[in-house]
Formats: sequence, C-alpha cells, structure tokens
Amino acid sequence: MFFIASTCFAIIMAVIVFNFRMKETREPVTTKKIIIPPLAMSTGFLQFVIPAFHITWTEAGEAFLVGIMFSIFLIMTSKFEIKGNHVYLVRSKAFIFIIIGLFAIRLALKWYIGSTISIFETSSLFFIVAFGMILPWRLAMLVLFNKKKNEIAL
Repeated sequence: MFFIASTCFAIIMAVIVFNFRMKETREPVTTKKIIIPPLAMSTGFLQFVIPAFHITWTEAGEAFLVGIMFSIFLIMTSKFEIKGNHVYLVRSKAFIFIIIGLFAIRLALKWYIGSTISIFETSSLFFIVAFGMILPWRLAMLVLFNKKKNEIAL
C-alpha cells in the first residue's frame, strides 16, 4: 500500500518539477530562484533525527553518487540566453523525456530496493538520491547563470 501511495506522490512531484521548469523559462532567472530549491529541500535531512530513517554512511554516499550521475542529464539540458537585460532559461525539448526517464529509473530502483529494506530506509535513500540530483544541477545552473549575467554587464 505504501509503495502505491509513494509512487502516486512521486508522480505528482515529477509533474510539479516539470511545471516549475516550464515556468522558469517564461520569467527571467535570478540567483534566488536557483538557490532556493536545494536550500528548501535540505530541510528533509531532519528525517534522520528519527532512528527508523538511519542508513549507513556508505549507503548515503552511494545514493548521493547516483543522484550526481542523474544530475548530469539535467545539467546538460540547462542552457541560458540573454533577452534584453535579463537572463532566461532556454526551454529544452529533451527535458520532459529526461524527467520521465529518470522518474522511471528511480521508480524501478525504489521497487527493487524497497523489497529488501524498510520503507523508512528506502525513503532516506531516495531523498538523498533526489538531493544528489538537485544540488549539482542547481550549482551548475548558478555558474552558467553568473556567466550570462556577466555578459550583460560587459
């Protein structure tokens, strides 16, 4: 039952991420808009206060590395352009396919891993995977954004 509910929640989150990304392409990008998502998401680390969510450092490191590997695809689709005096994120046709592909891989891994460890440990692992995806992606976006912003200043 939990896996069905968590899968539905994951689908909702994927739709939210996609819609958020599409909205980002219609408005100028700011440093604040780039850094807030990983900062807000970092509050999820509070789950580790509860012993049921504890995992080993090795598992956490592996989950983070998987997230970093997934982030490469997101970084590759993040391009910026200058319009007037503002920097905009360029809409990528590949983004929806990458989001769907990453979602499918994460879902398959969740079902496989979730059958061998507790629901809480599975939650911890996939939170770290998600954080491992968003942090490098947003840091790369920040670097690219600042380069474009500097072009405007010249």
